[in-house]
This record gives sequence, C-alpha cells and structure tokens, in this order.
Amino acid sequence: MKHFSKKFSTVVMASLALVSTSVCATPSGTNMSIWIDVGGPVGGPYATVVQNGAKQAAEDLGANLRVVYSDWQPQKMIENFKQAVAANPSGIIIMGHPGDSAYQPLVMEAENKGINVTSIDTALPASMGAIQHKGFGYVGVSNAKRGIKLAAEALRRGQFKAGDHALVWGIKDIAERSKSTRGMIKTLEQAGLTVDFLQISPETDKDPSLGTAAITSYLASHINTKLILVDHGSLTSQMANFLRNAGVRPKEIFVAGFSLSPATADAIRSGYVQLVADSQPYLMGYLSVIQTVLSKRYGFSGLNIDTGAGFVDLKNINFIAPLATKGIR
Repeated sequence: MKHFSKKFSTVVMASLALVSTSVCATPSGTNMSIWIDVGGPVGGPYATVVQNGAKQAAEDLGANLRVVYSDWQPQKMIENFKQAVAANPSGIIIMGHPGDSAYQPLVMEAENKGINVTSIDTALPASMGAIQHKGFGYVGVSNAKRGIKLAAEALRRGQFKAGDHALVWGIKDIAERSKSTRGMIKTLEQAGLTVDFLQISPETDKDPSLGTAAITSYLASHINTKLILVDHGSLTSQMANFLRNAGVRPKEIFVAGFSLSPATADAIRSGYVQLVADSQPYLMGYLSVIQTVLSKRYGFSGLNIDTGAGFVDLKNINFIAPLATKGIR
C-alpha cells in the first residue's frame, strides 16, 4: 500500500494541502490527536479500507491517530463520540449514521470545547449547515443518490421488465443511512418491478456470515427473484457464499451491491455479483484526516467531498482487484 499511497498523497497534498508544505517545515499534523470511528467491526472489509486511508494521511501529516469501531451500531457510534470528546483531541471524525437529531447537540458541545468535528460515509446536513464555517465537513457520497444510481444502473444492465420480482436487502431504520435503501426501492418500483424488502438485522450488520439463513429462507419462497440489491458492503462480499448455499447458479440472479474487497472481487469473477458501486472508502479516511488537520491548523471551512461515482464489474475487476487486496479499493 505504501508505494501507491505515496503517489496518491503527492496529488492530494498538491491540491488540498499546499499551504501545509509551504508555511512551515514541520508536518501540519504535528502535536495533533485525531479520533476516527471507522464504522464497522475490527477487521471488517469496509472499515479496514477507511482505516487504511486515515492512517496513511496521519502518517503523511504527522498526526496521532486513534481508531475506534462501532459494529455499524448507531448507539455505539454515539458512545464512541462521547468517549472521544472526553479525551479532548484536536479533532474527531464520525460516521453520520445516528443522524443529526442524535449528533448535533454533541457536535456543538465538542465545537465549544475547541474540537474540530467532521463526518464521513453518511452526511449530517444540519450539523454541517450550522458549523461548516468552523471546519465541519463531509467526505463520502449522498446516501439517497447512491441507492438511486445503483438501482438505475442495475435496471439498465439487467433489462428487466415490469412485474419482475426484486429483493432489496437493506436498512430502513437508521436516520440518514436508510435513504440509500429507500432510494433503491423507489427506483425499482417506478420501473414497474415487484419489490420485496428484507431488513438487515443488527446481528447480521455486525457479522455478515449470519446472512446465509436470511437469503436462503427468502429465495426458498421466492423462486422467481430476478434481481437482488444489497445495501451493505460486507454482505455484498458474501453473496457468492449465500447464493451457493441457496442452490443458485452463477448469473441466475442479477446481484448488485456496494464496496470492494477481495471476496467481492471473487464474487464478480465467479458470476454471482454483476455490479458494485464503489464509494471509495480509502478516500473517506484519507481526506477526512486532511480536512481535520487543515481546518484545525489554518481555520479552513469544512469541505464537502463526493467520493463515489464509479461502478465495478467483470470488465474492470482485474485492474481493481489487486488494489482491493492491498486495502486501497
């Protein structure tokens, strides 16, 4: 990862952190402590890529980084944030899943203590509107747009017809995070498909291997399913295993989901996953640390950075897969 990251860092630092290399000889993050919640469990594929990006940025800027994990549970994210505020670091990077109603009072408290806060993965529009000028930014994608874009691309490629059965396996009960799932459902229904929704349980959210029973049970009673959209990166990576266990053959069902990992690359190559939208979590980690350091050091306002627009499929997986193995894509 180091060889790639040094080249990547040169480009990013030239465009976003020129002032940090021209104003002083010491790295801009020196004597700064930054906490980052990378969202998932320890070793989770998505969380690991976020962590890799954050660690590289902290190394490039000389900052001290503390990584915490929340198993994708909003309440644990809030608990992690309170713990971070109590430690009084220079900055805190949060996942926005709990939403503004839960976060904003705590964010304002942290800001009043002189702690810079920024969010990744899931936006907090009210918090950003209130203190973007003080350095609160966002690095990630629009949850609503990402769901709509993936569903629309799957419809275009799969050439489904009205009445075809589709499953959306996602999350409807987590504030801003649920907008992605709702966008998928709405897009498919507008195209005339018959759409079922399956809620990802908190247990499966934390441990994707538990998803086997959910998919096997669903497909046993819905044998005409033509399309499955998976609104979860770690579950997307396990779809080949889930479908094999359910007796489904490669390409029998069109499957689309999010985020890359070596397992996802294998699922694409084997024909069990046809389409993956990449929100580039490495950039979420890397650029949020840069955002935090520059806002804290030089008073820059918060940046609003969209990290995801591309799709990965069988045509480009051979280029992307080695980067996923290195924990970059």
